[in-house]
Amino acid sequence: MKQQLYKFIFFKLLGWKLIGTLDKSIKKSVVIVIPHTANVDFFIALLVRGIMNVEINFVGKKELFVFPFGYYFRSVGGAPLDRSGGKNNVDATAEIFSKHETFRLSLSPEGTRKKVTELRTGFYYIALKANVPIIPVAFDYGKKEVKVGNPFTVTGNYEEDMKVILPFYKGVKGKNPERGFEV
Repeated sequence: MKQQLYKFIFFKLLGWKLIGTLDKSIKKSVVIVIPHTANVDFFIALLVRGIMNVEINFVGKKELFVFPFGYYFRSVGGAPLDRSGGKNNVDATAEIFSKHETFRLSLSPEGTRKKVTELRTGFYYIALKANVPIIPVAFDYGKKEVKVGNPFTVTGNYEEDMKVILPFYKGVKGKNPERGFEV
């Protein structure tokens, strides 16, 4: 029932298209969404996740996961990030994968909704450390399309791997294109 509601809102009311899907047999991955230029991206993501009927997760600092909000954040796919013991974000996030049977971590490599000239690299090193593929996703407001790309297994050579990943985002326009990362 909810899936039909998501489809109605996304396809009929908003007039968007969904190109591709997440392979449900891939239980663990880092899903990178580019561009991320507006808060509304979160709601588009929730609709797409509901349409595809797949679990997609996010992380937040552990302090967000206490009463009364902890239940809600977990119910929408959140996982608390524990950086105690001197762990950095990459190590702490990669460790979360080992604690879940299914964990598809959604991240925006831009790290902000403001204009950036370089992507943050944490997504890449999380995928490398957790030994999971990266799945590119583009929110193209210019064409009103959400595009889901093919899984990519990182090699450890960031520069060369980005030459394979980034062309997927060529020409994609965010909600606020002036803030979007330029491929």
